[in-house]
Amino acid sequence: MRVFLLSAAGIFVLDQATKAWVLFGLGLEERGAIDVLPPFLNLRMAWNRGINFGLLSGHSEALRWGLIGLAVAISLLVTWWVWQGRGSRLFQIAGGVLVGGALGNVVDRVAYGAVADFLNMSCCGIENPYVFNVADIAIVAGAVGLALFPGRPPHGAAGAGARSGAGTPDAVFGREGKRKDRR
Repeated sequence: MRVFLLSAAGIFVLDQATKAWVLFGLGLEERGAIDVLPPFLNLRMAWNRGINFGLLSGHSEALRWGLIGLAVAISLLVTWWVWQGRGSRLFQIAGGVLVGGALGNVVDRVAYGAVADFLNMSCCGIENPYVFNVADIAIVAGAVGLALFPGRPPHGAAGAGARSGAGTPDAVFGREGKRKDRR
């Protein structure tokens, strides 16, 4: 659980620090855009009231608080999942990264009414119109990590298939490593 908490806190602090830097240090909101390493890395200020890629970007307070509630609920669910202690270190890191990113965007929605997005990356002649932030990267990376390094099922909850050996390499290929004929 400690690895999870450190991962979540690290991402949260990194996300909030980068947002404070571009908003207050660089004045990106007033400047609008800064080309850092064009076209690979550009800073473009955008306030996202919706979810990824500006989807659901209505201006209603109900949507804003609904997205806050959804992010908090998912964060609590992932925290509970990790707390159950059924995951590897990579599983805990992935969960922490996702939760840290989600809570970083929650703070923006509460404080500003929208999420501060500022990173724009393009490559190879393809112009990327989307803008994102550290929290968005963390949410995607954490979700992918949770899919790649899933937690173990609860003891005894694996079902009859696990007890019978169905689906194991020996059941499919036999002990000699040759695929069994399935006629």
